[in-house]
Amino acid sequence: MSEPLIEIRGLQKVYRVGKVDVPALRGVDLDVPPGEFLAIVGPSGSGKSTLFHIIGGLTPATGGSVRIGGQDISSLSDAGRTELRKNKVGFVFQKFNLLPNLTAADNIAIARHIAGRGQTVEPAFEEVLKLLGIAQRLNHKPAALSGGEQQRVAIARAIVNHPAILLADEPTGNLDSENSAAVLDVMRDLNRRLRQTILMITHNPEAAAFAHRTVRMRDGRIAR
Repeated sequence: MSEPLIEIRGLQKVYRVGKVDVPALRGVDLDVPPGEFLAIVGPSGSGKSTLFHIIGGLTPATGGSVRIGGQDISSLSDAGRTELRKNKVGFVFQKFNLLPNLTAADNIAIARHIAGRGQTVEPAFEEVLKLLGIAQRLNHKPAALSGGEQQRVAIARAIVNHPAILLADEPTGNLDSENSAAVLDVMRDLNRRLRQTILMITHNPEAAAFAHRTVRMRDGRIAR
């Protein structure tokens, strides 16, 4: 058994709403080995998005620990969490968040620029673009792409810097069934061929079925 890429112990998150403390996570323990495709499911308010945000360095935890590749990210400063997002984590959201005035190629390249790696995409990444099925669509702007193509461009942007983890939050939420299946097929191929570790939040049991394993959350805890 390999060491976990993500190791979470006793994770807690409490939000302050006025004078009231609202617990979102109540002691989550979770291990994710490298190369796993994990689906996280649960009703609204179960804590899955909060867990996602903490793993991705978007918000700090209140208690407990999260280790990624052996590094404890729980006590990182804002600057430290920014570096985590640039170097170790890629994000895909329900909304594609592509810049409308840029081509698909430039939307991908800008992620390298933000990470301080220049804007030229490595030649080896061309194979990934072919895998994603967008190699022939790179000169098109988002308005000329289908929803599924836009989401595949968003996935390419998320992994162009070779993150250890791809976090996908309802990646098929804005897509019809045909495009949803195409995007999920692509994510499964990335996992199988590149050993990309993927954590996906979804309400859709059909989407969760593409993953190796499904973790259910309820009331801020992992459901047993």
